Amino acid sequence: MKRLAALLFATLVSSFVLSGPALAAEPQEGREYKLISPSLASPKDKIEVIEFFSYGCNHCNDFHPLITPWAAKLPKDVSFRRVPVSFNRPEWGRLSRIYYALEATGDLAKLDAAVFIAIHEQRVQFKSDEAVVAWATSKGVDGKKFADAMGAFSMAAKIQRADQDASVARISGVPSIVVDGRYLINNEAVGGYDELLKLTDAVIAKARQERKGK
Repeated sequence: MKRLAALLFATLVSSFVLSGPALAAEPQEGREYKLISPSLASPKDKIEVIEFFSYGCNHCNDFHPLITPWAAKLPKDVSFRRVPVSFNRPEWGRLSRIYYALEATGDLAKLDAAVFIAIHEQRVQFKSDEAVVAWATSKGVDGKKFADAMGAFSMAAKIQRADQDASVARISGVPSIVVDGRYLINNEAVGGYDELLKLTDAVIAKARQERKGK
């Protein structure tokens, strides 16, 4: 049963097809996005964009160099947050802990891309916490602080919350983008990563307009 679940999950992740139709002038429910109900918690003063991802995902690895500069240029009324998900896979759970540990030690900006490179290009095997700490230390991270962050009592709750949010949003594969806690972008509606970001911009504009109408 576990093997079947893993195969099904792999199929879902690989369904991020970049061969969809051209974008419509106005994003349409059921085509360019799906409504999330109940909606995820979202800031009242910002339109929050969430990228659900995993360091273990090939598509996330390809998408990261594009979404990072895009996020840095977002308007002041938009915030960006990344959420590492495990889909209850222990090996991806460890990768989620790497993200949160780097965030806790202040090393995320410096080593975020390096984690992707280690996994997908250098084929580093993060099969144990000790291996992860050794790798982080080799990159100049304080090993003790990083190990403490990896083993923090709050870590399990963070990973559980991330997976719960992904479940509520009915996310079946990554990367997935949610706008304003309500709109799940449909990856299959676009023809590439650039179009995915353009569609996200369009949904942000929709969310902004709806907020003004309240």
